Amino acid sequence: MSGATSANGHDLERVASKVESGQRLSAADGELLFRADVDLHAVGRLANLVRQSKNGNVAYYNINAHLNPTNVCLYRCRLCAFSRDAEDDRAYVMSRDEMLARAQEAADAGCTELHIVGGVDPRQPYQWYLDIVRLLHSAFPRLHIKAFTAVELAWFAESTRRPVRSILEEMIAAGLGSLPGGGAEIFDAAVRRRICPIKPDAQTWLHVHRTAHLLGLRSNATMLYGHLESAHERVDHMLRLRQLQDETGGFQAFVPLAFHPEGTQLAHLCGPSGLDDLRTVAVSRLLLDNFDHIKAYWVSLGVGTAQIALAYGADDLDGTVRHEAIHHEAGAETPEMLSVAELESLIVEAGRQPVERDSLYRRVQRQDGQWTVQEP
Repeated sequence: MSGATSANGHDLERVASKVESGQRLSAADGELLFRADVDLHAVGRLANLVRQSKNGNVAYYNINAHLNPTNVCLYRCRLCAFSRDAEDDRAYVMSRDEMLARAQEAADAGCTELHIVGGVDPRQPYQWYLDIVRLLHSAFPRLHIKAFTAVELAWFAESTRRPVRSILEEMIAAGLGSLPGGGAEIFDAAVRRRICPIKPDAQTWLHVHRTAHLLGLRSNATMLYGHLESAHERVDHMLRLRQLQDETGGFQAFVPLAFHPEGTQLAHLCGPSGLDDLRTVAVSRLLLDNFDHIKAYWVSLGVGTAQIALAYGADDLDGTVRHEAIHHEAGAETPEMLSVAELESLIVEAGRQPVERDSLYRRVQRQDGQWTVQEP
């Protein structure tokens, strides 16, 4: 064994001792765990210990559908293959009837959640976005509406010259149930200038989620990795999330999103490998000690890698994900959706117990075509 390998092995033992005794890991610990010469499987075993202690042998999924009201976006980020300029032949804006039809399809399929995100279309007034929530919640009150990234919400506040809190209060009154975690990308300002130069910054993203949590909304958090960022910047991103979670406790799950370069302005990049995906899931489980859940989003990671990630710290596969467009536009080769039977089979094959959850991680019980949630 070389001296470097011996040193890394000793450092990993030190980190393992901290994990096993419940001590919080530092930024230096996180960067160590991202090193390619640190045993991935050993890192995964540590992450699995934390997963087991938090969630037992359970792996969650939900029955959900996505709705992207428009792909027109003023930001046109270099990392995005979904957004379009308004004059692009591929640009679209969904009508009320189209959105109602999508929600009807979700309800008929037994979905408990409708996940709504899209472009920031400057031609649409804030009222148009608010009316989407009001319309769909009124027509389908049992569908939990998880809607609008912090980027979208910040634009609503800027365009109306109103505080984020006021926007969120109005959205909640219209039927908003929780926030997704999109738009976080990588918080580091220098990287952000290269991948999404005019998108709202990290402070704005964190402010929107802090405000949501103070109003009682739960939210998720994401990190887009595998493009121009370093391990240092990944760890910095996670620790900023950990700090906000210490403050508010409002995050439910962390979702590491693998970058898909196809169709983006960064198409010359390779994107992360499967091994990098697993390491990122594992490190996130170890660093984010105050997050209950780490999601292996199968649309982004790929079905096989997501299944393996259940042994590397993840406890959630997301859901059926009807009509996902954002990752598929960027070349994701995953299926258009997965059935409940497929999700449960993946979980069982991984040695876990499948549990259907709703958007707030309450267990869902189904009988005779009807569903109810079990309060904790």
